[in-house]
Amino acid sequence: MAPISEVLKRSLVASLLMMGVQSIHAQSAADEIAKYREMIADGNPSELYEMSGEELWKKPAGPKNATLEKCDLGLGPGVVDGAAAVLPKYFKDTNRVQDLESRLMTCMEKLQGIPSESIIDAKFGVGPKKDMDAIVAYVVTHSKGKKISVSMTHPKEKEMYEMGKRAFFYEGGPFDFSCASCHGSSGKRIRLQDLPNLTTHDGAVAGWGYWPAYRVSSGQFWTMQQRLNDCFRQQRFPYPIYGSDVTIALSMYMAKNANGGIIQTPGLKR
Repeated sequence: MAPISEVLKRSLVASLLMMGVQSIHAQSAADEIAKYREMIADGNPSELYEMSGEELWKKPAGPKNATLEKCDLGLGPGVVDGAAAVLPKYFKDTNRVQDLESRLMTCMEKLQGIPSESIIDAKFGVGPKKDMDAIVAYVVTHSKGKKISVSMTHPKEKEMYEMGKRAFFYEGGPFDFSCASCHGSSGKRIRLQDLPNLTTHDGAVAGWGYWPAYRVSSGQFWTMQQRLNDCFRQQRFPYPIYGSDVTIALSMYMAKNANGGIIQTPGLKR
């Protein structure tokens, strides 16, 4: 029988070899996933959502039978080009920092008479939220290729950023998870999916700059609000209220960290 030290040595060598093989397989799979995304990028199904969103933007709707063409998304009434690149931001008329979805709800309520509650209470991917997905796709597509330029001049914008930072690192739930558990350091992955480090500029660009996105695995277009909801689910937290301050704060934290990066939305995810 081999000495215990020799057995331990062999076991260690075998473990290291296995880890090396697993690493090679993981990298190979990640490379194949990247090739797959590149192949289908030209046919991103988000384009269908974008076309539907443009139609909804220009179509009279709601009790007031009005369009969204006078909606101010931060660059003036009706300006869509580049609007997503400056959000979230402070809006004087609501005295709030708003992201794209919460701002669209404000426009729908004021211009069309559609109650925000009807959107907040709806399920993702159907009814009012499906319409919201399409409008979001339309708006963000008009910022693709533009620089992320989120303001931090208003006190409420600074306050929202700090709130987002605290929320990002807050640990809770049955396993003491936080956003930082997955996205607070570099070199992490889950199910062969690289996890960007959202505390760094490049990582924030890779995260914030590629959402909203079409998810191949679910066959749906996911807005940032839905992406954040799923992160809360994976942390074993209750879902946050749609358009709530905590979701906007987390968006502000990511967007500010990504300032200067290039928007690539709508992205294409697994």
